Amino acid sequence: MRKIVQITISLLIILTWTVSYSQAENYSSELIKVHEATVVLNEMSAIPEKSIPPTLLANSYGIIVIPGLIKAGFGIGGRYGTGLLITRDPKGGWYYPIMVTLTGGSIGWQIGVQSTDVILVFKNPRSIEAIQKGKFTLGADASIAAGPVGRHAEAATDITLKSEIYSYSRSRGLFAGFALEGAVLSIDHESTWNLYSLPVSEVLSRKNLANIPTQVHSFQQKISALTK
Repeated sequence: MRKIVQITISLLIILTWTVSYSQAENYSSELIKVHEATVVLNEMSAIPEKSIPPTLLANSYGIIVIPGLIKAGFGIGGRYGTGLLITRDPKGGWYYPIMVTLTGGSIGWQIGVQSTDVILVFKNPRSIEAIQKGKFTLGADASIAAGPVGRHAEAATDITLKSEIYSYSRSRGLFAGFALEGAVLSIDHESTWNLYSLPVSEVLSRKNLANIPTQVHSFQQKISALTK
């Protein structure tokens, strides 16, 4: 069973690479992913009544944006996606983002392929530290819940105590809570190096990095605007 899930995820990886390569020949897949993540944030903030509550974003310790998470299933299902993890610095600002991957399998009657934009909001710094140390399983290493939606969601929902991570997915232009228990997050060291020509440890410990791509600046600035 595990081998079947692994094969499904491998096929998802190949599909994702093929789509990314066909989008542009003059940009690296990492820069394309950064641009796509910024687009997701822009479209999310364009509908305040149907987006992530500002209070939740403002009090977050880290945010992951995964554009185009691919979910496929033929009896045995799998998920695969790449995206960005951005974390707070000690003064409450934001470091530059690093690249991450999300993988997972599922069992049950399912067939077809679906692409979903996913955002994860981290309420606990311990979860961020755990991801930086190695593979991190959502729902096992930290509690995860479908997040509340809309400006006034915090009035009816205790968003500070119930969960360490809140998950969202976009469907037809709107955001809604999303179940991701059992999915595994991993830092993509190779892609982060391709983006900065620096190891992950330096990206996560230095504020002043040279030759930062314009796309990365745009993503960081959008996060800063959303989390004021």
